[in-house]
Amino acid sequence: MSLYTITGAQLAFGHVALLDHADFSLEAGERVGLIGRNGAGKSSLLTIVADLAKPDDGLVTRQQDLSTVYVPQEPDFDADATVFDTVASGLADVRALLDEYDAVAHKLADTPEGAEHDALLARMNTLQSSLDHADAWSWRTRVSTTLAQIGLEGEARVGALSGGMQKRVALARALVVQPDILLLDEPTNHLDFDGIRWLEELLVAQRSSLLFITHDRAFLDRVATRIVELDRGKLLSYPGNFTQYQERKAQQLEVERVENEKFDKLLAQEEVWIRKGVEARRTRSVGRIARLVQMRHEREERRNVQGNVKLDVAQGEKSGKIVAELTDVTKRYGGRTIVDNFSSTVMRGDKIGFVGPNGAGKTTLLKLILGELKPDVGTVRVGTNLQVAYFDQMRAQLDMEKSLADTISPGSDWVEINGAKKHVMSYLGDFLFAPERARSPVKSLSGGERNRLLLARLFARPANVLVLDEPTNDLDIPTLELLEELLTDYDGTVLLVSHDRAFLDNVVTSVIASEGEGRWREYVGGFTDWQTQSTRAQEIAEARAPKEAAPAAAAPKDSAAGRNAQRTVKLSFKEQRELEELPKRIEALETEQKTIGAKIEDGAIFAKDAQEGARLTERYAAIDEELLVALERWEELESKRK
Repeated sequence: MSLYTITGAQLAFGHVALLDHADFSLEAGERVGLIGRNGAGKSSLLTIVADLAKPDDGLVTRQQDLSTVYVPQEPDFDADATVFDTVASGLADVRALLDEYDAVAHKLADTPEGAEHDALLARMNTLQSSLDHADAWSWRTRVSTTLAQIGLEGEARVGALSGGMQKRVALARALVVQPDILLLDEPTNHLDFDGIRWLEELLVAQRSSLLFITHDRAFLDRVATRIVELDRGKLLSYPGNFTQYQERKAQQLEVERVENEKFDKLLAQEEVWIRKGVEARRTRSVGRIARLVQMRHEREERRNVQGNVKLDVAQGEKSGKIVAELTDVTKRYGGRTIVDNFSSTVMRGDKIGFVGPNGAGKTTLLKLILGELKPDVGTVRVGTNLQVAYFDQMRAQLDMEKSLADTISPGSDWVEINGAKKHVMSYLGDFLFAPERARSPVKSLSGGERNRLLLARLFARPANVLVLDEPTNDLDIPTLELLEELLTDYDGTVLLVSHDRAFLDNVVTSVIASEGEGRWREYVGGFTDWQTQSTRAQEIAEARAPKEAAPAAAAPKDSAAGRNAQRTVKLSFKEQRELEELPKRIEALETEQKTIGAKIEDGAIFAKDAQEGARLTERYAAIDEELLVALERWEELESKRK
C-alpha cells in the first residue's frame, strides 16, 4: 500500500488549472524528483502532500500516523536562536508530550486515590506509550547525533551562519524528526559543490521516502529513483533518473505530436464536409454532426505544450583577441588572501567556468579579470573594445517598482537585437511573459520569472563579453537547456559562475578552480573534466609524497650510495602478482559496469524494485572510482618495472 495517494486532484490559480484531475502516489523508500515549468504548480503540490494546503477537489489518502516534514526553499529561523534549539524545534510535539508527562506525574503524586487519580494514571500510561513509540526519552541525544551527522555546531547562532549552513540547519531540523516522508523544495539552493555532494550522499543513505523539487539535473540523476513531471495540469510518472526520463519523454512527445496531427486532419475533413452546403444536406448524419461538435470541443480543451523561451543575444562588435591578461596577481582583504600569485590569459571566444566553495572569491577574481578591481600585487591588462553585459545573482539590477516593459526598454516600445527592431511586447513574449503582464511591476514576479526577466534585459544589450553569476537559479529545465544552446553558439566570451554541474559541463571550455588559501588553477574542459583531473593530480601527489620523503630521510653519505639511489626500483614478488592480476580486475569491473548500465538504461528494474534500482545506480558510480584507482595503480606498477 502507498504511503500517500492523490486521486483526481484539481487545483486552480485564477483561470489557470495547476492540477487537472491529476493522480499521484508515493511508495515507501522512493526518492521522487518533481519537475516542471516555473509556475506549473510544483510547490503547490508539495504543500498539499505536506498537508499545509488542500486541493480544490480530489481524494487524498494517507497511511495512519504518517509523519511528513516539509523544508521550503527559504526556511524561516529565529536569527538569535542557537543551532541546537533550532534543530530541537523540529521535535516540538515530542517535547510537548514530555512536558505533559512531567506535569501529570507531579499531579499524580499529589492526588489521593480515587476517580481523578485513576484518570491521571490512565493519561500517564497513554503518554508513556506515545513517548516510547516516538523514542522521545532520548530527544537530546537525537538532536546531538543529527548535528554531528550534518556537521553543525550546536552553540552557534543561526543568524551568523551562511546561506549554505542555514540550509543544513533546515535539513537537520527535518531529519531529527525521522519522518516517513521528507519534502524538499529546491534543496540545493545556497549550497556549493561540496554541500551538494554531501546532500546527495545524505539523501541516498536515509530511510525516509523523498519528494523533492529541483532543476539540478545532475542532482536528479544521482538521487531520484523516479521522475514525476507536472505537465499541463497532469502528473506523469517515469521510472529511473533524469537521463532515462529524457529518453522516454522524447518518445512520448513524438507519439503525442503524431496523434494530434491525425486528429487535426480528421477535424479538417469534417469541417469541409459540414460546409458543403445544400447539396450535402440530404446525406448529413445527425450522429456525424454531433461528433464534429464534440471534436471541436476536444480541440479547444487540448492543452498544448507551453512554448519555449526564445533566446537570442544582441551581439556587440568583436573585442580584441585578448580579453584579459593576468600576471602574478595577488589580492587581499585584511589578513585574508583571496587571490594568490595567479596568472592567466582570457582569449576572445573563451567560455570559462569559475568554481569553488561559497566565499572562496569567485566574484573578486571576476572583477579583477574585468579590470573593476585593482590587484595588490601583479598586473592586469584588459583587452580593447570590451562590451560587458553582467548578470547578477542577487538581481540587484532590477528595480522592483518598474514595469517589465520599462525594465527591458526604458522610454521606448522597441528593442534592437542584432540590427533588427522588435516590439517590447513581442520580445517579452519570447521570454514567456504574456502581453497583459508587460505593465506589471517586477515585484509581482516569482524568483524564476525575475531571472527570466534579467536574462531578457541582459540579452537586449549589445555585448561581446557575458558575465553570468549564478544565472541558473530558479530557471526551469527547458529554459536551462535553451540557455546552454545559446551560450554554446555565442561568438563572444563567457565568464560563468554556477553550481549547476550539468550546465558547466555543457557550456564551458575551461574551468578556473579554487584550491584553497587564495590559490586558483585553470583546467581544460568542463566540470567533470576538472573533477577527474584534480582527483588524479591529488592521488599522484599523495602517492609521490612518501617516495620523495624516503630518500630525503636516508640521504646517501658517499658516491656509491648516491649511485645506488638512482637505480630503478624492481617490483617485489607481491607487486608482480598484483600487476598480473590488475588487467583481469579492470576487465571484470568494465564488464560489471556494462551489465549494470544495460539494466539502468532499460528502466524496468526501477518499477520492479526501486531499492535495487537505487543500489545499481550507486554501484555504477562506484565502479568509475574503482576503475580509476585500478588504472592509476597499473600505471604506477608498470613504470616501476621499466
